[in-house]
Amino acid sequence: MMRCPFCGSNDTQVKDSRPTEDNATIRRRRACPSCSSRFTTFERVQLRELSVIKSNGDKAPFDREKLIRSLGIALRKRPVDGEHIERIVNSIQRRLETLGEAEIPTKVIGEMVMENLADLDKVAYVRFASVYRNFREARDFEAFVENLGDLKDD
Repeated sequence: MMRCPFCGSNDTQVKDSRPTEDNATIRRRRACPSCSSRFTTFERVQLRELSVIKSNGDKAPFDREKLIRSLGIALRKRPVDGEHIERIVNSIQRRLETLGEAEIPTKVIGEMVMENLADLDKVAYVRFASVYRNFREARDFEAFVENLGDLKDD
């Protein structure tokens, strides 16, 4: 049952369902008989409830929206569309769910993001690394960028 976002009615109807391009979610077009509004929902299979263990030891629920925002910041003004970010996040989430662990250290997630960005966009890779690896001065950037030559070119 899905509540109408316009009038709050619980009596909405599915008019059309189809998988998204990467088959990770199902897109449903819905209609509300009460107010005649139409809207779209996305359903995603969740294999297990994930918790993130932060570097200070605190635990928090895995937040895919936070991961999308982090990638969006790293990829800001880069030639990568939102759909590609969504595919990366879906891929990382699937990998995390299949690790067999319910509690995942942030380091594991950060490394998965770094792997994806290294293959996708070197500028975004350096941006993310500068925050993730806590660069403090220009020498930190220089040392990191020198190692980029070891990675394959775009």
